[in-house]
Amino acid sequence: MYDVAVIGAGFAGVIAARDLSVEGCSVIHLEARDRIGGRTFSGEAFGRSVEFGGAYAHWTQPNVWRELERYDIGLSTPLEIEKIYWLADGVVHSGTPLEYTGFGGPLLAQFVADARERFPRPFDVAAGDTSAIEQETIGDRLDSLDLSTWDRDVLDGALSSLVHSYSEQGMAQFLLWVAANFGDWGAFIETAGHWPIEGGTKRLLDAITGDSKAELRLSTPVTAIEDDGAGVVVTTRDGERIRARHAVVALPLNTLNDVTITPPVAQPVRTMIDQGNPMKTTKIWARAKGEIEPFAANAPVGKHPINTAKTESRHDGDTLIVCFCSDASTISAEDREAVQQALRIFVPDIEVVATAAHDWVGDEFSQGTWVHHRPGNLTRAAPLMREPHGRIHFAGGDIAAVGVGGIDGAIATGAKAARDIARALADGD
Repeated sequence: MYDVAVIGAGFAGVIAARDLSVEGCSVIHLEARDRIGGRTFSGEAFGRSVEFGGAYAHWTQPNVWRELERYDIGLSTPLEIEKIYWLADGVVHSGTPLEYTGFGGPLLAQFVADARERFPRPFDVAAGDTSAIEQETIGDRLDSLDLSTWDRDVLDGALSSLVHSYSEQGMAQFLLWVAANFGDWGAFIETAGHWPIEGGTKRLLDAITGDSKAELRLSTPVTAIEDDGAGVVVTTRDGERIRARHAVVALPLNTLNDVTITPPVAQPVRTMIDQGNPMKTTKIWARAKGEIEPFAANAPVGKHPINTAKTESRHDGDTLIVCFCSDASTISAEDREAVQQALRIFVPDIEVVATAAHDWVGDEFSQGTWVHHRPGNLTRAAPLMREPHGRIHFAGGDIAAVGVGGIDGAIATGAKAARDIARALADGD
C-alpha cells in the first residue's frame, strides 16, 4: 500500500510526485512513455536538442517561474523578428513588425474586446457572467465581426497557430487567456510563445524529478483506476494491481477514454471526456540553409498548410524555423520538399535542408496537442474535474484554471492535487 499513486509524468505529474514524496509520502509514479515530460518533449534533431512539444515560459507565470528560480534556470533570448509575411486576400504581403501591428493590432483588440468584462477576475471563472460566451465558438465570433476578406484573413492568420477547428473551439478560452494577461492580446502571445526555457524543458523536468523520492516506473500504461472506499486500485496494462490511499491522474484529456475510472465521474466531466480535445495540430521544425533574415509568417486556417512560421535560432551556420500547422493531416513533417514549398510562399528563395516533428495526434498517449475547450466546458466541466473525485484527484494543463493548456497551468494543478492529498492524509484519510 502506497500513500499515493501518480499517473502520468508530464509537468503536473512530476510536480505532484515530487511535492508529495518530499513531504514523506510513499509515492509510486507511473508513466506510459519511456520518458518523462508528457506533451513537452526535448528531442534530438539536426544534431542538437529541439522542443517538439511545449517550450516556452515567462516571468509573469508564477508557477513555472517559481520552479525556474528554484533550480536556477533562466530563459533564452529568441531571435528578434525583422520581417513579417502574411497571406491575405490570396496574396502574400510583407512589412516590418511595427507595420503589421499597425493594422493587425486593432483587429485583435476588437476580437477580444470583452475579455476583462467576461472574466473580471481571471483566477475565478465564476466571477463574471459567462453564460452567453460559453455558447460561442471562435468561428461565431469571427462571423459576428463582419470583416472584409482582407481583415478577416489578417485576423485569422494572427490566430491560426492556436486554432484547429473554428467550429469546435470555444471563444471563452481565448478570452480567459487574454484576460489573464491584462486584457491585452500582445501580452498573452508573449507569455505563451516567445521565451524558451534555457536548456529546454527537459532540463527543468530533470531538476524536478531529481528532487523527487517517488518510485518512478516508465513504460507502464494504466488501464483502470478504482476508488473502492478504502483506497485506490490502479491496474496497469500488464495486469498488475497497485494499491494506494489516493491517486493523482495527470493524463491528457484525450487519453482518459482509454482508462476505466470507478466510480464514474460526474456527467459534465464524462461528456467533456467523450467529446475530447479538438486540437489536431502539428509543430514542424525546419532547418534552412544559411543565416537568413529573421522572420515570422501567418496564413489563415485552411488556406495554406503552414499557418505560422518563425525563425527560432541559429545552428551551425543555418537557421532553425518552427512552424505550426492547424491541421496535421495537410502536410507531413517527413516531406522536406512539401515543407520547403510551403515556406517558399513566404520566402521564395528559402532552402530547407532537413525537417523534424513528433506526431502528437497519432501518439496514443496524447492523441492531440494542448487543450482548447469546446463551448461549455471551460467554466463548467473543467472546474468540476479540478475537485477531488473521492480519492482520485485529476491534474494537468488540460483542466487548469489560469494557464489552461500550458506548462504553468499544469504545474499549478499538480501542486494543488499534492496539497489536497497531503491534507487528507494528515487528517487520517
